[in-house]
Amino acid sequence: MAKLTILEGPDAGRKVEFDSGTVTLGRTDEADITIPHASISRRHASLTYQAGAWQLEDLGSQNGVFVNGQRISSPVLLRQDTDFVLGNIKVRLELNPASPARHAQPQRPDANAFNVPEPPPAPSAGTAPDVSPEDVRAIGALTGRVLGEFGRVIIGQKEVAAELLIAIAAGGHCLMIGLPGLAKTLMVSTLAKILKLDFKRVQFTPDLMPSDIIGTDILDVDETTGKKSYRFIRGPVFTNMLLADEINRTPPKTQAALLEAMQEKQVTASNQLFKLPPPFFVLATQNPLEQEGTYPLPEAQLDRFMFNILVDYPAAEEEEQIIMATTTRQKVDLRQVLTAEDIVRIQTLVRELPVSQHVVKYATRLVRMTRPNAPEAPDFVRQHVHCGAGPRAAQCLVLGAKARAVLQGRVNVSCADVRALALPVLRHRLFTNFTADSEGITTDNIVAKLVQTLPEPSAKDY
Repeated sequence: MAKLTILEGPDAGRKVEFDSGTVTLGRTDEADITIPHASISRRHASLTYQAGAWQLEDLGSQNGVFVNGQRISSPVLLRQDTDFVLGNIKVRLELNPASPARHAQPQRPDANAFNVPEPPPAPSAGTAPDVSPEDVRAIGALTGRVLGEFGRVIIGQKEVAAELLIAIAAGGHCLMIGLPGLAKTLMVSTLAKILKLDFKRVQFTPDLMPSDIIGTDILDVDETTGKKSYRFIRGPVFTNMLLADEINRTPPKTQAALLEAMQEKQVTASNQLFKLPPPFFVLATQNPLEQEGTYPLPEAQLDRFMFNILVDYPAAEEEEQIIMATTTRQKVDLRQVLTAEDIVRIQTLVRELPVSQHVVKYATRLVRMTRPNAPEAPDFVRQHVHCGAGPRAAQCLVLGAKARAVLQGRVNVSCADVRALALPVLRHRLFTNFTADSEGITTDNIVAKLVQTLPEPSAKDY
């Protein structure tokens, strides 16, 4: 005996009990269990009892079946009480629902039943997170393998690769600025292959609409009954790694379609809430040279990007190697080093890694010094900065410093990690005034001078 409970949608709270055999779930009456919702396909999924467990299978649905946050592509066995998602509807399968023990103590799903690693338990309030040095050192070794595979395709650009990995480990987004032909798109697609992430690319153009990114509703007509209903078709934002190519070539209306996805990791469409599959990153590119027919990114969206990464010309020797490698029939078969589940575990570990108070104090002071009206601001900031960075910059500095330490196999986070990330974190969060522009002073110049000016906190500051 099993019981299926619909937890969301118009039939929320409805319970259906069934015995062994095969039970189909779908939107129309041809399914054994009907869930009348636009995100559900006619025959969406099936549950089959075999070998003492229930097998969940996606029957080619449009919006997918998700178990433990991951979309399934092959049948999975459910050996314990399990919550899963059909399209946008969350349901719960209870095994032996008459058993009092199952109601008294609901168990966590067995991660091995889905072939998906179980996330580590959250630390209780008031306790220090348990971060194993051995796990951190293992991640440091994997980082070297990732960068090694990356270097088989991308010659040079080691600093760019390291900053991309740090942003991914910290769960942030990146804005990559560089001239055409510097392999920005190839870097992102190569990284997606090495990390085995679902990758989609959107070419931003002046006529691009928000629905081209988020998705749209289509009208479904049942061939037998003639009943009409709307079904949501997911857009390219439903992926692990989204490349927004030349993001400044589309109007602000379309740029704003990414705001909720970047901050909340979700999309609201047709009065429905759709969670994005973890991990989720936006890597946007921008050409700094040609500004005709472009739309500058709003400050609110710029602040959503954790890093602003500058992609520069390669060195002379590297450029020669690039020409040699790209003018032959040589093909590189990349090896997968990490998976999406590994990235989620690394992000959890980065969040749990403790950081000392003096590092937080250093990052906070650095950000506060960028504000011309703050008491801490030096004279050169008051003279050349119109608007400084907000609290999110300090959050990105500390989180990025923790990610940098983990990827290097270290459990200690230092002020040197914060200084190493000051430029990518702050260069797009400072806005210079007319005086600085007329004197040719850039935000990079100001951030570099701030790093040189600010000393590390001393013992009396603790």
